[in-house]
Amino acid sequence: MAAKRVRGAIVGASTLLGKELADELSAATESVWDITLLDAPDAELKITAAGDEAMVIQPIAADSFAGVDVVFFAGEGAAALQFWKAAQAAGAAIIDLTGALEAQPDVPVLSPLAGEVPTTHFATTVAVSAHPAAIMLALISNKLRATGLERIAATVLQPASELGNAGVEEVHQQTVGLLSFQPLQKEIYDAQVAFNLVASFGASSKANLQTTRDKILRHTKLLTNDADDSVTLQLLQAPVFHGYTASVFVELSQELDEQALTRILVGQHSQLLEEEFPSNELAAGKGEVLLRVTTAEAKKGSAFWLWMAADNLRLSARNAAACATDLLRLKPKRTVQ
Repeated sequence: MAAKRVRGAIVGASTLLGKELADELSAATESVWDITLLDAPDAELKITAAGDEAMVIQPIAADSFAGVDVVFFAGEGAAALQFWKAAQAAGAAIIDLTGALEAQPDVPVLSPLAGEVPTTHFATTVAVSAHPAAIMLALISNKLRATGLERIAATVLQPASELGNAGVEEVHQQTVGLLSFQPLQKEIYDAQVAFNLVASFGASSKANLQTTRDKILRHTKLLTNDADDSVTLQLLQAPVFHGYTASVFVELSQELDEQALTRILVGQHSQLLEEEFPSNELAAGKGEVLLRVTTAEAKKGSAFWLWMAADNLRLSARNAAACATDLLRLKPKRTVQ
């Protein structure tokens, strides 16, 4: 049976996440994606690659969404807020990777990778793709419900690429500056991030770790239906370019050994992969989350340390593609152009 053909548009196609999403859709096997790459209205035409194909990134125009089945917002949140109504009016489903549409009425936060889409969201045509760190935590939380999960305490290390091209470039420039004894560029972080771990940015930074931490916790609760606040989180900025890592303490009411807990987490068709030494370097390019389980000696058999790693861009792209597939599948009356 031939794969279904779907027309998609990526707004913010020149960003790191936009490029990753284009590659993910180009490699899809369930559907054949005809992708239109879009950027800001005043952007110049650019040539890029999606998979093995050369493509043109075009400025957004009034008719950019005509005949499009799914629009992905992968750039600035301001663009999502400006253009999502136009995309919706054109009949497209909308997947927001910026999080800007989360405050809109009846827009759910979804992660098909972390669990089934709730039936209450079957009628939606707009969804926010969950934060990649929330997907990591929701994966283990949802897997461990049957084991009497009591508590998850996570320290998550955020990479520079979570702040896009500008975040990566500033860490690069800071690294060069430190090695050559030059003043540090601090426009994005307003803090030294290169060769440093920080729990907050400067007052003039373009991002806020506390705001991101709150978003991760909020998304985790939504993905796990956690009414008991069983997940606690500390978020740190790490001096790495790509890939989330997380040190996670898990406490259970059941007694298990490492092998049994690993089998529960990894299982069949799991988004979690067992790895002896997970790292952001090993996770690069993978859509799965790498995982290692060790017993916490103080509470042997009921408490464990998990060390996790994931490519934040690939995980976000894969989740967004899965969201789109579910929205199209759950809307059987939609006409694919």
